[in-house]
Amino acid sequence: MLFNLLYPLADQFAFFNIFRYLTFRTGGAVITALVVSFVIGPPLIRLLRKRQAEGQPIRDDGPESHLLTKRGTPTMGGFLILAALIVSTLLWADLSNGFIWVALLVTVSYGAIGFLDDFRKVVYRDSKGIPGKAKLLLQVAIALSAALWINELTPPELRYMMAVPFFKDVLINLGVAYTLMGILVIVGASNAVNLTDGLDGLAIVPVMIATGVFALIAYLAGNKIFSNYLQIHYIPGAGELAVFCGALVGAGLGFLWFNAPPARVFMGDTGSLSLGGALGAMSVITKHELVLAIVGGLFVLETVSVIVQVVSFKLTGRRVFRMAPLHHHFEKKGWAEPTIVIRFWIIASILALAGLSTLKLR
Repeated sequence: MLFNLLYPLADQFAFFNIFRYLTFRTGGAVITALVVSFVIGPPLIRLLRKRQAEGQPIRDDGPESHLLTKRGTPTMGGFLILAALIVSTLLWADLSNGFIWVALLVTVSYGAIGFLDDFRKVVYRDSKGIPGKAKLLLQVAIALSAALWINELTPPELRYMMAVPFFKDVLINLGVAYTLMGILVIVGASNAVNLTDGLDGLAIVPVMIATGVFALIAYLAGNKIFSNYLQIHYIPGAGELAVFCGALVGAGLGFLWFNAPPARVFMGDTGSLSLGGALGAMSVITKHELVLAIVGGLFVLETVSVIVQVVSFKLTGRRVFRMAPLHHHFEKKGWAEPTIVIRFWIIASILALAGLSTLKLR
């Protein structure tokens, strides 16, 4: 909004020329989201505690320690992330950019699905939330709308094309199947982050790390000079997503202040589904869908652990892990929660560096 209102006045007031710089507006988005989080965080948490006397329902089949350490902690903290993200993005982004609206559509819509899930858990004291099929159907419908919209905003020569990391000239024309892949990426990323969100601070930091990587990818892909130099595909307008990413990082930092062990609030599905959806949408927009699997490798690992556990139990009656997702396996082995969380953060950082290497190794 500030860009749309003030930058046109740069001819009369030279100072307003600063709003044309993505780096300035991205920094402004980070700080604004952080401030909004600090301002609305305490009253929001008090409200959630008041409305959720017993806090988030704890799985009976989960780690025994959670029945003692997690009971009574309110959920739906994703509202804090979404509020800070939306305010900051609307304030600092170019609102004429279609990619910004696609990212917001997916993030807010998936947050609404998560809210319905959290609401059912809290009101009916049911840790399973809304039925899985209904949740998946809603996710697919939103992802389909987003994928079609992204296709329309993408340059014709790149439309329906999938780029391959490490290869500068390889583009695979998937045709209509590209839309299906976009749906798979957005829905898959959303649910992968949701599965990872199980310990205090475990999901939000890897999300911020991945978001920081995609802020750089979006900035480079949206800049013709840098994209040509790095031999990545130029996506006009994609650079504006750096502002969205900045807002998301700032909102994540603000949420982590309250989610740090021992957590005062959980993000719930309101946060995890929306954050994963945002990562998926950004990867599709920037043509770095496969890079997301590297940068977000921790989320992939958590998801694969669940799939392996379910398949193994159904086929052989045996479990590969003591409990899935993977972080619960290490809890069952006796690892302290902070140990698991910090080591997973380290893994996420290493994978982010591996993902960044794809920008140059071509």
